[in-house]
Amino acid sequence: MTGFSAGYHFSENEKRGKKGFSAAAFACGVVLVALVVVMTVLARLNAYEDRTLPDFSEAIETGNYDEALAIYRNVQDQVLADSPDASDNTHDERIKMLNSMEAIVQTKVDLICDRIVSNRYVPQHSDVEFLDSMQELTSSVIAKRLNDLCEQFLLGKIEKPDVIFVFNQLSPISNFSAIVGPMLREVDYIETATGDVRTAEKALATGDYVSAVQRYQLVNGKYEGFVGDYSSKRIAELKTAMYEPMMDEGEHMLETYRFYSAEKLFSNLAAIFPDDDKIRSDLLVATGHTTKTVEYRGHVQVLCIRSLIANPDAAFGVEFGKGDTGLYLTGSEFNKILENLYARGYVLVDPENMMSATDPGFILERNLTIPEGKKPLVIIIENLSYDPTAYVCGTCRRLVLNDEKQVCGEYTIKGKDGSEDAVVNRTAEAIGILDVFVSNHLDFTYDGSKGIVSIGGHDSCFGYIVDREQLKDRNKQLNAANLPQEEYTDAEIENNRTAVKNIVERLKDTGWKFASCTYGYLPNARKVDLAGIMDDMNKWNEQIGSLIPDTHMISYPGGNYIYGTDERAVLLKNNGFRIFFGAGPKPYHIYGDNYLYFDRTIISPNSMKNYDFSELFDKDRVLDAVRKNRKQ
Repeated sequence: MTGFSAGYHFSENEKRGKKGFSAAAFACGVVLVALVVVMTVLARLNAYEDRTLPDFSEAIETGNYDEALAIYRNVQDQVLADSPDASDNTHDERIKMLNSMEAIVQTKVDLICDRIVSNRYVPQHSDVEFLDSMQELTSSVIAKRLNDLCEQFLLGKIEKPDVIFVFNQLSPISNFSAIVGPMLREVDYIETATGDVRTAEKALATGDYVSAVQRYQLVNGKYEGFVGDYSSKRIAELKTAMYEPMMDEGEHMLETYRFYSAEKLFSNLAAIFPDDDKIRSDLLVATGHTTKTVEYRGHVQVLCIRSLIANPDAAFGVEFGKGDTGLYLTGSEFNKILENLYARGYVLVDPENMMSATDPGFILERNLTIPEGKKPLVIIIENLSYDPTAYVCGTCRRLVLNDEKQVCGEYTIKGKDGSEDAVVNRTAEAIGILDVFVSNHLDFTYDGSKGIVSIGGHDSCFGYIVDREQLKDRNKQLNAANLPQEEYTDAEIENNRTAVKNIVERLKDTGWKFASCTYGYLPNARKVDLAGIMDDMNKWNEQIGSLIPDTHMISYPGGNYIYGTDERAVLLKNNGFRIFFGAGPKPYHIYGDNYLYFDRTIISPNSMKNYDFSELFDKDRVLDAVRKNRKQ
């Protein structure tokens, strides 16, 4: 081989390499050409889609409805032809485009319909042409508008002549003949159902889901067509909306011993959800704690006690005699009284159930409903402001919530070195003792009723300073008790208000009610003039009532109540106080001029010396031995 030929010889591998390079180059060229073609197609497609919506809008504005409809249907066909597995955004963009076109049409239809409904507008030729020519686009909107119009008529939001006028304006349009005719024939049936439907919605507005569903079920059984469909829809909506909150409410009723209310609620739910096992189970729990009830027409026993002696060692120890322990029961004595009352067939009731005070000008009398064989009882715990001068009697210093959100009393004990330690005990105060007693004797309460806590205010609320005005009176009492003065920042007072609100919320949630015993704990309200009563009431409302809203009862200190026709009593009634408690050794109540009055019997070791309470309890078995061994 010559040198020339040797220098330019190609091996077989080199030949194959050159062929491979040529093939790859050719493939790349093909891909580039394809890419250019695709990009060109996409560009044209994007350009087309970019101008589709403006073209549609322009066609609508210029009255070229055939073109507008063709544009819409073309995009709709493309959407239907799109692969469901498409990975690009083209399909979604076309859906958005359809929605935009439909929105343009709906806006124009709504404008015409709003004028017809509101102004009795008669559609002009251009309106009719648009409504008729846009076919399925306008007919779908009109169908919904007419359906909404019938719903408004059914709910009383529009009058029948206005409904008929709208139908008469749309019925000549051929595009709507299949819609308007059948719905127009329904109008008379809708009119006959409006009463029941509005009653159902009125019940719903007050939160009474059960009555609303029951009424709609009645409607559903009487009507077919539009009314039947509407009632079926509302029943389904209400059942979905009511189930969880009503189950929560019912189970909370069981937790707070409101068994009679729970029985009614779960019975109604069982009728609406007949196959629900949880409802049936909860209903069995409720009925297991209810008995036959009767209307009671006799007098109601109202007993009143003060805060308890939480620390008998302090009350009856070496410094015995420094305070009037005869004003206060011990926790043991109160518990024994409850045992006696329970054994004699008493049951706790809510006095507010004896009247309806929804009208501010008058009250409606109501007979109590109680379990058969029981006697009604109201217990008032008086003036839980925790006067420091009573600390020598071993009373609590304030109320607190423990970790389980139970209302407890807090008192102090002295160590041998003179130090004081705070003790929190649920049964240190009458509230906790009664709560525990009811939990162990569930038939001692009718539907979860507990007692009434009456609150003063001039020196504290539950032992907390909740307003700077209280501080001066509080420090006077601390000074009288030889205790250090107190100071509070605004932030501390606000924290105290929060603490009181939390206690109030818990008490209300567990069956307790509240009363005022006047801001200044007036010893004889009858001797206070109108200006004084107004000032006292305003202070109570501002400082205490703001923490305990919807308080409608007054328990007069000393029992000297203001007669109901007196201008001072009228002032109180006009400010929402409708139940008044005076004092008397026997049960008594009377309905007066826009108020309900009760005598209350004050129970204390001192009163046991002067009155015979043998019908209620055995005094000798109630009083603690430590008290008997001391001279009162």
